[in-house]
Amino acid sequence: MTPEGPPAGTPVSLRICVYCASSRSCDPEYHRGARRLGILLARHSWTVVYGGGAYGSMGALADGAIAGGGKITGVIPNFMKELEWAHGGLSELRVVEDMRTRKHLMLSDSDAVVALPGGTGTLEELFEAITLKRLGIYLNPIILVNMRGFYDPLLALLDRCIRERFMDRQHEAMWTVVTDVEEVIPAILHAPRWSREARNFAVI
Repeated sequence: MTPEGPPAGTPVSLRICVYCASSRSCDPEYHRGARRLGILLARHSWTVVYGGGAYGSMGALADGAIAGGGKITGVIPNFMKELEWAHGGLSELRVVEDMRTRKHLMLSDSDAVVALPGGTGTLEELFEAITLKRLGIYLNPIILVNMRGFYDPLLALLDRCIRERFMDRQHEAMWTVVTDVEEVIPAILHAPRWSREARNFAVI
């Protein structure tokens, strides 16, 4: 897979939901990764769906997608728009009533989820996606970008959940872990298939 464009046979109409942070104080490597991801998704003609912000990894992701000539849709609650947190250069900005509606639209309008490192908002969004996948409601790939080992403690906790029999070992197939944004697109394309049959072992 080259940065110039997608290989033959790559789907051209996917919408990728990206969870990421608005912090401007975190390590700049996270912002660089977010920008690079935006560029890569744009060059594969995949639409980015994200939280609509202009700062931190959110802003970097959007800037990358725009620089790559791609489409990017932001979904932002009205109170954040009133605080002028929205990015001004998006292909589309959808203003919604509240955070709950924002999360629902971002996830339901996507063909895959990518979780970059972030704070409580990112983690909440990620866990909701995993929970809905466990219940056979959301069936698409979920990719965790484990830059700088950020998600190591979370992965250890999920493994503990499985070992303590709160989850089944089969549930590990719900997510794919990569260490770099360059691996995201292959991970989406080769993610294990998931179906509503997962409901049969949602409760173990």
